[in-house]
Amino acid sequence: MTLSKDRQRLSSCILAGAALTCLPAVAAAEDTAKGVMTTKTATTGSTDVTSGTFDTAKQAADASDATEAKVQVGVLGSTGNSRSLAGTAAGSMRLRRELNEFSALLAANFARSAPTPADATKTTMENYQGKLRYDRFVSERVSLFLSLSGRRDRFQGLDLRMNLDPGLAYYFITEEKQRLWGELGYDYQYDIRRDDAIAAAQAKDGTILGKTKPRHSARGFLGYHTNVNEHVAFDTGAELLLGIPKTENWRLNWDNSLTVALDKRFSLGATFNLRYDHNPLPAVEKLDTITAMNLICTLY
Repeated sequence: MTLSKDRQRLSSCILAGAALTCLPAVAAAEDTAKGVMTTKTATTGSTDVTSGTFDTAKQAADASDATEAKVQVGVLGSTGNSRSLAGTAAGSMRLRRELNEFSALLAANFARSAPTPADATKTTMENYQGKLRYDRFVSERVSLFLSLSGRRDRFQGLDLRMNLDPGLAYYFITEEKQRLWGELGYDYQYDIRRDDAIAAAQAKDGTILGKTKPRHSARGFLGYHTNVNEHVAFDTGAELLLGIPKTENWRLNWDNSLTVALDKRFSLGATFNLRYDHNPLPAVEKLDTITAMNLICTLY
């Protein structure tokens, strides 16, 4: 998945600004709520929910009955020599009832900016994302899952990218303070491309693209979570999607997050996300990275 460098920096500033603005109103508490550091707080804060990495059922060692919900909102504006207005919002929920788990995630990012007072503002970032996932735990270490995600991204040239992912997860380590797990499965991707992206590809080198494009891939994922102490947690996960039968259509996603609990409901997270598409649309860069600071409110 790809974004321009300017939009990467802007996305990071949105989240960092939101976090720093809210921090004075939040006082660090002596006690951390039970379960705060065992949830995927910072990963939802990256406002990128369709990568298929952290939003897994990695709570295999948690209680068999759990309800979680989180929200995040950020705004950044500037006037004067340069003008910009940007906003980001994300929300997630997770339900665990004995051997069944359901999760849902939503995110939206939008920004407009102008480099000088004389220039009109232009949209520099616009995407909307959603994901649903169901897990059935067949044992303490094994779960079967099915995931459905969608993404609409103006600057990736997508009216819609839908991914359907069935698979199996195995937990190598399920200790209270750390977990190591892997996933294997299949990914079906269906793209509906924007008309302007099709026109840009033809204008660049004469490439003629269809309006829609299905793609089949084998999927592998490896993730690790650790509670450094009662207030600090670290997560990392890497996902590889290998095209079938065209192996040149491969993608790599790598997510990292460091989360610090501020009190029973608020946590501060720093995230780094890497997205590499070996065969993107023409005129679209292969590599994208996003670094962000997030303030997350846990509702349940």
